[in-house]
Amino acid sequence: MRITYYGHACFMVEMGGKKLLFDPFITPNPKTQDIEIDMDAIQPDYILISHGHADHVADAVTIAKNSGAKIISTYEIVTWFGHQDIDGHGMNTGGKFTFDFGVVKVVNAVHSSMMPDGSYGANPVGFVISNDDEGTFYFAGDTALTMDMKLIPMICPTLDFAILPIGDNFTMGYEDAVIASEFIECNTIIGCHFDTFPPIEIDHDVAKTAFKNKGKTLFLPEISMSFNITKN
Repeated sequence: MRITYYGHACFMVEMGGKKLLFDPFITPNPKTQDIEIDMDAIQPDYILISHGHADHVADAVTIAKNSGAKIISTYEIVTWFGHQDIDGHGMNTGGKFTFDFGVVKVVNAVHSSMMPDGSYGANPVGFVISNDDEGTFYFAGDTALTMDMKLIPMICPTLDFAILPIGDNFTMGYEDAVIASEFIECNTIIGCHFDTFPPIEIDHDVAKTAFKNKGKTLFLPEISMSFNITKN
């Protein structure tokens, strides 16, 4: 899988011949002012949204209308985008569906959610995405550490990597993320939701060492970096 990091919790994952964009928050992000989101720059086939907070949906309408991407999220969030003439596939916690790029399983996240206009944002979620050829990964969204993470190895294929929030304050910090990595039985972790704002700035070396001490790797990508992860 080819992965590109667009800052905060926004990633593009190329899988099954499709481009999946997660939680697009780019133009309001002070760290990503050099990234263009016009019609030629970011062209996903799908936009997956974990919850309704503005720092996860800010550019979703613009990108979806420019690209024709379909929204994958909870039923309520997909309905909200539908009122803006954007197509989507609504799901809910515990459900799975087979798309043309692979299987999406919606899993629990412990956080809050509200759409930018103040309307109901449904329960926050994470996604486990897999296909037979390229492997499986977990995008946790914004979440606290939760015992429900222990269910993932029981109900999903073995994870090749996971994208976990590590910035603390609004989500779990790196200490809890280490425990989360043990719960989900995954040794390769990509950090997100860190350094964007002062309350979530972290010491990279300390965080990486905490994972290393447990025999795991924490990768903290630079903004706009693209990299590949192969199936274990």
